[in-house]
Amino acid sequence: MSVYLEVIEKIATEVVAPMASDIDRDAAFPSAAIESMRAAGLLGLLSAKELGGMGEGPRAATMVVERLARECGTTAMVVCMHYAASAVVEKFANESFRRDNAAGKHLLTLAFSEAGSRSHFWAPMGSAEKKGHDVVLNARKSWVTSANHATALVWSSRPMAAEGASSIWLVPTGRPGLVSTGGFDGLGLRGNDSTPMIAEGVKVDASALLGEDGAGLSIMLETVLPIFNAMTAACGIGMMEGATSAACAHAGSTNYQHMDSSLADLPTIRAYLARMRIATDQARLMLLDTLSAMESGRADTMLRVLECKASAGETATQVLDTAMRVCGGAAFRKDLGIERRFRDARAGTVMAPTTDQLYDFIGKAICGLPVF
Repeated sequence: MSVYLEVIEKIATEVVAPMASDIDRDAAFPSAAIESMRAAGLLGLLSAKELGGMGEGPRAATMVVERLARECGTTAMVVCMHYAASAVVEKFANESFRRDNAAGKHLLTLAFSEAGSRSHFWAPMGSAEKKGHDVVLNARKSWVTSANHATALVWSSRPMAAEGASSIWLVPTGRPGLVSTGGFDGLGLRGNDSTPMIAEGVKVDASALLGEDGAGLSIMLETVLPIFNAMTAACGIGMMEGATSAACAHAGSTNYQHMDSSLADLPTIRAYLARMRIATDQARLMLLDTLSAMESGRADTMLRVLECKASAGETATQVLDTAMRVCGGAAFRKDLGIERRFRDARAGTVMAPTTDQLYDFIGKAICGLPVF
C-alpha cells in the first residue's frame, strides 16, 4: 500500500469518522481533519517532490478523496476543492507559492461559478482590469467552498485584453474588497463552508495571472475538469461504499425475535443490498477506467471524464435511496449515518458541471459535435 493511503486510512478512521455526525449537525468546518492532513503532508499530495511535496497525481488525489467520503462527504469535498486548485497552482504558479503549498501552508479552493452564469462555470461574468502594476477584480461568485477558511482562491474572470472566454488568477483571501456573504446552512455537505463571495475593486499583482490572459477555458478543461470530475465521482463512490457497509451491518444485526431471524435472512433485503454492491462496483470501475485513460492519454479520455461524474452522481442517489429503504425507519435516525449520506449524495448531480449538462456534453461528443 502506498504511504499516502496508509496515512489517509489512519486519519479517516481516527479523525474523520468520529467527527462526521457533529460536522453535519453543527455545519462545522472539518478543521481537525484538515490539520491532520497538513501535519501528515497530505495537503501537498500533488506538489512536486523537489519542492517538498509528495509528487503524486490525479489517481492519488482521487483515492484520498474517496476514502474520506466513506466517512464524511463534507471533508471529502473540502479536500477535493483543495486538490483541484492545487493542480492549477502546481502547473502555473510561481515557485515560492508552490513551495508553500507543498509545505501545507495553504488551503486552496476554486472560485469559478458566478451569479450571472450560474453552473456554466466556463463563462465568468466578473472583470479583470489592468491599472498600473495592479489588476482590479470585480465579481459576484455564487459558490466558493471553504470560503471563510481558504488562504487563496483560484479565481476566474473575463480576460483583461486577450481573446478568449476567461482568465485565471491566484487571489489571496483577506484582500480589501473581497468578502464572503455569510455561512452555509444547507441540506447536505453541511460543513463545507460554501458561500457566495463578492469582489469589489480587489487588487492583485499582475503576476497573479495563472497562464496566459484569455487561456482560462483551456486551463479549466485540460487541468481542472479531469481531476475535479474524477474526485467528485470518488466522493459519490465513497458515500455509496459507506452506506453499503452500514446497511449490510444493520441488516445482519437487526433481528425479528419472534421469528428468530435477521433482516439479512429476507431475500428481498439481500437483493437490495446486492444491487447496492453492484452499482457501487460499476461506478468504481468507470472511475478506474477514467483514471487509466487520463494516465495513458487515450483518445476517449474526455468522454470518460464526462461520464464518470455523471455516472457516479446518478448512481449515488439511487444507492442511497436503496439504503434508506433497506434500513427502514432506523435510517431516519442519525446514528446509522445513512440519512446524512442520503443528503450529501444529492450534491453530486447539481454541482457544476451538473449531471444534466454532462448528459448534453456526452451527447454532443458521441454525435461528433463540438462539446464546448
